Amino acid sequence: MEKYRVRFAPSPTGELHVGNARTALFNWMFARHHGGSFILRIEDTDESRSDLSYQITLLRDLNWLGIDWDEGPQKEGLYGPYKQSERLEIYKSHLQKLIDKDFVYPCYCTEEELEEERQTLILSKRMPRYRGKCRNLTADERKKREKEGRIPSFRFKVQPQVIEFEDLIRGTMKIEGETIGDFIIIRSNGMPAYNFAVVIDDHLMGITHVIRGEDHLSNTALQIMLYRAFGFNPPTFAHHSLILGKDRTKLSKRHGSVSVGEFHKKGILPEALVNYLGLLGSSFTDSREVLSREEMISGFTLKRASKSGAIFDEEKLLWLNAIYIRNCETEDLVERLKPFLEQAGYKTDTMDQEWLKEIIELIKTDLTTLAEVNNHIDIFFDEKYKLTSEAKKVLERDSADKVIKAFSEYLETNTGSPKDIYSAAVKYIKEKTGAKGKELFMPIRAAITGKVHGPELDKVFIILGRERTLKRLSFITS
Repeated sequence: MEKYRVRFAPSPTGELHVGNARTALFNWMFARHHGGSFILRIEDTDESRSDLSYQITLLRDLNWLGIDWDEGPQKEGLYGPYKQSERLEIYKSHLQKLIDKDFVYPCYCTEEELEEERQTLILSKRMPRYRGKCRNLTADERKKREKEGRIPSFRFKVQPQVIEFEDLIRGTMKIEGETIGDFIIIRSNGMPAYNFAVVIDDHLMGITHVIRGEDHLSNTALQIMLYRAFGFNPPTFAHHSLILGKDRTKLSKRHGSVSVGEFHKKGILPEALVNYLGLLGSSFTDSREVLSREEMISGFTLKRASKSGAIFDEEKLLWLNAIYIRNCETEDLVERLKPFLEQAGYKTDTMDQEWLKEIIELIKTDLTTLAEVNNHIDIFFDEKYKLTSEAKKVLERDSADKVIKAFSEYLETNTGSPKDIYSAAVKYIKEKTGAKGKELFMPIRAAITGKVHGPELDKVFIILGRERTLKRLSFITS
């Protein structure tokens, strides 16, 4: 049986968008499910927009997501190089093959001329496409244009035909060749156009399946023409739906965070983001929504990939993220939280690690993202302790004053284990003031944490300890 080979081929022209990350994930799950190979190829022939810094962050983001590749940058294989900018001689030799077969011709049209032609067609309500102005130029006419300083691009000669292919997600697809004008395969600067380079690379790298977004459907017809011209067997195609915003338009920055890096900075766990992206436009047999990486690989099939756009719901992602945080081993979670704590001004290397672990164990059920940690951990640090306006209102009541004084009295005259002393103090306050329920516990919470919401009070007290609690109570009663 043929070993499946798929690829993810991003252009390093910006941050890794969650839509592209999902395409990478679908390819990766497909390869892992079938025991095939996942290839990473960098398509960096757009010199004006490609940037090395984007390539670096791309590799970083894929590594962070846990999407590993079998061949590509940093993992050279038999079919490299895996950067298109290093494959220019390969494209040059393949261009010559098409020239020899008379499948291409030089085009001397300027950008201005092409735009003028395009606008004319649009105004006359015709399909805007290249009408073959340079297709039948004589040798003398070509020389004349070259003397004028015009540097040609090369266009592929499109013949009247129907392009038909089977899409693993969308079924039989048919595209009329007449709707496609002669298209550029080599730009005037000598760089290969997308459709030309991708056909050569996919063939030479042995790609068996091309899994990508539906926005590439129109490119498929052009690519099949090139496969036929070279005498190559085309791969199997599968075009998944796009990710949409809640307004059902293509997800973009105006909808909020859209890059993997932004979600990383927000404190989304990679497992949660991978889980969520795997659910977008796909489904798993038992309709579960919280799935391990192994379960996603095992249950992945393109047969259940949706043809319609998938709505990106950040609230659903946050819900999933909270579950992953809650289920994360506390020791592991502490390490993941440290960068966010450092960013918030905490010196984690000087903290008692066991004490920090106790705090994280207590607050992790309240976290939706890692970046929120400062809003929950601050109650345990005296330098961060301050009363919120809500806490002040609670403590201004006469009944609250009695509770706090009784609490202070007990702590000043009694010692013992934090757990026992807290239980005994609560019993003492009840007997002395008659307070119970919120009337008892709300003033205690407001006084020792400065807030009116938070983790279980007895556990907060155990972590704070008697001395620190007395210090905070004295601040209230003074």
